[in-house]
Amino acid sequence: MSEPAADDLTVGDEIDVEVGPVAHGGHCVARHEGRVLFVRHTLPGERVRVRITEGGPGDRFLRADAVTVTEASEHRVDVRCPVAGPGGCGGCDFQHVATGHQRDLKAGVVAEQLQRLAGLERQVVVEPLDDADGLRYRTRVEFAVADGKVGLRRHRSHDIVPLTGCPIAVPGIDEALTETLAETAQAKGALAGIAALDVVVPSAEEDTVVVEVPADAPTPPITVTERVATPAGERVMGVDARGFWQVHRDAPRAFVEAVLVAADVQEGERVLDLYCGVGLFSGPLAEAVGPDGQLVAVESDRRAVDHLRDNLGATPQALVVPGRVDDLFGIARKGPKGSKGGRNGRGRSRGRTARSDLLPPSADVVVIDPPRTGAGREIVTALTSLRPRRLVYVACDPAALARDTAYLADLGFEMTGLRAFDAFPMTHHVECVATFEAKGAAPAP
Repeated sequence: MSEPAADDLTVGDEIDVEVGPVAHGGHCVARHEGRVLFVRHTLPGERVRVRITEGGPGDRFLRADAVTVTEASEHRVDVRCPVAGPGGCGGCDFQHVATGHQRDLKAGVVAEQLQRLAGLERQVVVEPLDDADGLRYRTRVEFAVADGKVGLRRHRSHDIVPLTGCPIAVPGIDEALTETLAETAQAKGALAGIAALDVVVPSAEEDTVVVEVPADAPTPPITVTERVATPAGERVMGVDARGFWQVHRDAPRAFVEAVLVAADVQEGERVLDLYCGVGLFSGPLAEAVGPDGQLVAVESDRRAVDHLRDNLGATPQALVVPGRVDDLFGIARKGPKGSKGGRNGRGRSRGRTARSDLLPPSADVVVIDPPRTGAGREIVTALTSLRPRRLVYVACDPAALARDTAYLADLGFEMTGLRAFDAFPMTHHVECVATFEAKGAAPAP
């Protein structure tokens, strides 16, 4: 039977394609008679039979799943999760890829985004964290609940894939989920009115925490404690169970070390830490500036600010400034952006008054860890007006980093250092720590 013509392809059709390069977002690019397909569950160079999952005649591109592999890549392995693959859980993109090669693919995506969006040629290496095989690293998982089912969402869908555990989660999460499912099975209607179960294994506590997230009411605050190793010693920090915290068990330590090396803070300096959450970087940065320096920590999420104040309580040189970064710089909001404190988006707001009096007129070092959308041109412009000798940018999205890199270049700041970390094995996500300095300055360490 002949295959459909490219212009006639629609959901459910199947065709054979040769797979091209990996793209940002956990898929690879393929073409059929010139038409672009974004294909999941495959690898560059493979020949596969794909099934169209989204799109139709007239759309610029189509989405598809590789349902049969005709010619496999040498980097393909058996999936390590029973619900990974076409039609399954959408949480993991690369279960079928050897762990080391996943890092190669991510490095290629970071380099491609920097070249395409910022015109910057950069050799990128993605560093592993402490996991050997990319499994059992995640300390926080939110399981969806609906119609008596508990599980994770299908890719680009609200449908739930029921499951009793997750191979990328630390064992305590599977144990807690199994226990919770057993308890709810005996109590009819136990999950009524519950939209999700957040399961958290805090590093500084013995017990796993299970948070029932109501469907139609705010979630009561629950504080957990996390332990972070820093060059100055171990820090114990409070954070909301549903607030922002790095999910990889080794990420807090690795990112603190990377930020401190990149910032190269000197005693007596003034450091501005933006989108700081509960102060993962703020505490070590405050210690680095010493009693004669100043650390200004900015965060907008109310719960995170409360924890931030507690976490910095022993460092009098640290000043907590609650508020949105764009408000503090008097920048009009153009759409929702996330916060490092909580999971709620931030909506439009007009007529805000600038509170630049709350920020210092200058800073020696600026550290930013913005939401996935990035900082944006106006905030980048405001930051460079502080005349920092160094700007350290922690990025969870390579495209956003590349866009802001281009803005910084226009303002006379060049990237002098870049490290990338595989903080989310089995997924397409990658974390970067980039260093920027005014052009002509000495290279960062």
